[in-house]
Parts: sequence; structure tokens; C-alpha cells
Amino acid sequence: MYTPKLKFCLVFLFLGLIVHAQSKKYTIHTVAFYNFENLFDTINDPTTHDDEWTPKGIQNWTHEKYQQKLQNLSRVLSDIGTPENLNAPTLIGGSEIENRGVLEDLIKQSKIANYDYGIIHFDSPDKRGIDVALLYQKKYFKPATYSNIPLYIYKNKEVLKEEKKEETDNEEAQIIPQNNRIFTRDQLLVTGFLEGEEISIIVNHWPSRSGGEKASSKFREEAGKLNRKIIDSLQRINPNAKVITLGDFNDGPYNKSIKEALGAKAKRAEVPEFGVFNPFEEMFYKGMGTLAFRDSWDIFDQIIITESLIKPDFESFKFWKAGIFNRSYLIQTSGKYKGYPLRHTLTEVGFSDHFPVYIYLIKEKK
Repeated sequence: MYTPKLKFCLVFLFLGLIVHAQSKKYTIHTVAFYNFENLFDTINDPTTHDDEWTPKGIQNWTHEKYQQKLQNLSRVLSDIGTPENLNAPTLIGGSEIENRGVLEDLIKQSKIANYDYGIIHFDSPDKRGIDVALLYQKKYFKPATYSNIPLYIYKNKEVLKEEKKEETDNEEAQIIPQNNRIFTRDQLLVTGFLEGEEISIIVNHWPSRSGGEKASSKFREEAGKLNRKIIDSLQRINPNAKVITLGDFNDGPYNKSIKEALGAKAKRAEVPEFGVFNPFEEMFYKGMGTLAFRDSWDIFDQIIITESLIKPDFESFKFWKAGIFNRSYLIQTSGKYKGYPLRHTLTEVGFSDHFPVYIYLIKEKK
């Protein structure tokens, strides 16, 4: 018989469970990705196409502008993930980086110097000399192994003929005439220990849309296949491998490179064993974006995780939630590009043409 006394007991029990859940404490780490957009020093490198990013180049890239760029980026990196996590991101994937030197200058900036970031970086064969890299807080993350994995893609004669008809953005990688290989950014694989727990990170900057989205799609699909191959190899070694692949994919969550080649799913319930989950796909369909072109928003910057990171327990580090970091100071406030990311112009040193993205990893404290 259902009595008022029984009802009171049930309510009391329910409230007790809520209090118990709220009393749990968690260790939290932010993992972020940011396309730094043309993080070049002022020195002309004769081996790459960096001439415009020099004091005599068309960007009039002076020491003062370079220092302002570093200050701007460090402000963003110190803020990503707050206020849920007051600590700056433990792991930061970055792209459009000229060399290790600019990263060394970046981590010395006053906003982030106290976080004691380490750097993992390799020079890539991209014709402009732009690379990917990983920054990590040495206090929390200990790298064990790391390597740059090249992406082998080629242009056939039909594609080359078609591209002559289309507008290009002059940002594609070098093409070798003998075999038409495109030298694009490598994929950076880092495996290490986050507070003693093994985690692997793949940092990406997939081939651009130079020559048009349709003509270049197959190159990003090949990048997706390589990404999947790397994840498969890690899972063969350890079926419970925790892998985070992040970067500027130059494709949205709905494109073939992400949905088919990599096999990312939009909903947790759809992710099969050894599959991958993309929390940014649902954000896209809600109208959110990390970059805009002709007043159309898209999410090229994504963080995708293996099924092992979404299992329903928090005894080890697991995914909590994801976000796009688009604070007001990162947004154009006037003019033709009002509402867009505040990027560099000849008269103003901005931040980037992309917003950064992030996820939280949490683990219950014992």
C-alpha cells in the first residue's frame, strides 16, 4: 500500500542519491586544438614559401606584429576551457606553425609561461613550411613515443587538367612533376601518460580545398583512411587504447573523409566497439561553427575520440563534454566580416580565422 510515509522515504532516498552524486569529486583536464593561422616568424626561410611573412613581404610582418600575434594566441590558450576548468589546456594540438622556434617563443609568453609546456614538433614537407605540433603540460603528461606519419597522395592527369579551370587559394602543398605526389602535412602521433594513464593523440591538418572541394575531396578521404589505419594499429596492440584525433580536417563532420574513411559517429549509442565518436557533428546541425565563408558556417576543427573514452564509468579518464571556444574578443565586431573570427589584416593583428575547440577528460577521485 502506497502511504505518505513511504512517499516521504522515497523522496528522501532520491535526494540522498543526488547529494551523493554532487559530492563526488573529479580530476579534469582540457584537451584543445587551435589553428594558429600563419604563425610565422619574421625570418625569410629560403627553403619554403614564407616570403610574404617577412618585414619586406606583402604582409609587412614586423617584429612588433609577430610579438602581438604571440600575445594574442597565448591569451586564447590560457582561457580555453574556463571556467569549468581553471587550468589551461593540458594538451594543445596546433596547426599552421612555421617551425619549432615560433612555438618556443609562444610558450614563453607571460599568459602561459607558468604552465611549463613541452613541445613535440616535426618539420613537414608542406611547401609553405607549415606544420602541426603538440604542446603539453609537463606536470601532467609524460610523452613516451612520438612520430610524424606521412600522407602519400597523388594527382592524376585528369585532376590536374580540371584544376586549371578552377580558382585556387595557393595554399596547396608542393607537387613533384615526376609522379605528381602532393607533399602535405604529416599526421603527428604522440603516445604518453596523462597522470599515469596511457593516451594517444593524433594531430592533423588535412589537405586543403585548393582546386575546389570536389576535386580535392579524395585527398582528405585518404587522410581519413590513414587516420583510421593509425587508430587500428593502436587498438591491435591494446584493444582498450584511448585515442584522441584532433585537428583542422578541412572538411565538416558530415563529409566522406570523417563519416566514411574515419567512420565517426554523431551519437554515443551508435559507436561500435573500436569505433570513434565525433561530438562536433551535432554542434554543426545546431548551426554552430569554427570558421565562416560567404556567411556559411562550418566545423573543420574537430576532436574525435575512440569508443574506449565514452564507456559509462569514470574510474579512468573519460570524455565529459566538448565545446567551441568563441569568446567575444575573438569575434569581428564590424564591417563586412562582422561575426566572423577576428583574423589578421594589414592594419590589425588578430587571432585566427578559426575558433579553437576543446573537450574535457574527467576521472573520479578516489
